[in-house]
Amino acid sequence: MKNVQDHAKSIIRILKKQYPHSTIALDYGNLFQLLVSVILSAQCTDERVNKVTPALFQKFPNAKDFAKCDIHELEKMIYSTGFYKNKAKNIKGASQKVMSDFDGKVPGTMKELLTLPGVARKTANVVLSSGFGQNEGIVVDTHVARLAGLLGLVPKKLSETKNAVKIEEILVKIIPRKYWGIFAFLLIDHGRAICVARRPKCEICPLNKICPSSRV
Repeated sequence: MKNVQDHAKSIIRILKKQYPHSTIALDYGNLFQLLVSVILSAQCTDERVNKVTPALFQKFPNAKDFAKCDIHELEKMIYSTGFYKNKAKNIKGASQKVMSDFDGKVPGTMKELLTLPGVARKTANVVLSSGFGQNEGIVVDTHVARLAGLLGLVPKKLSETKNAVKIEEILVKIIPRKYWGIFAFLLIDHGRAICVARRPKCEICPLNKICPSSRV
């Protein structure tokens, strides 16, 4: 385990140098907008979400406005993010619960966040990390799952299953807690810029000397 932990620390050190400003790519103005953006990002790119949210947040700036919005109007505004009916239902439901149970404020604990419609562990981890500065877990999206396997942090077969829960269980044991929040963003940035799924640029990768999957 210690060798894997040292390996993980080396990866983080190198990627922090490569991506010194690594952070969440979603644009938002307050905690509830962050929550909405993360819900919209499911099965959708951050870039697409950021094209939709300016008009959306101008129309509905906060939980109170979302709670009383017309569901059909909301569906039309978020249509391009995919799964728009389910997302609209969850956003409206989450906003109503925030208003009724949490005095209009996004709750700041994992347990409370998981009571909101449309919020699973991944969404809660992002909100807690980016919104509250709390490291309660590690976000596991497709980039994190894939790179964790390629880098030898989790078994490749497991990474290919994209079982976020099991992958997170392994990662939290080997990644120092203070890096739980930024770790996902570092891997996401790296997955988009260099370790591209179909054509990884191993020749220019700063991790190529320590990556077990390197092609150089």
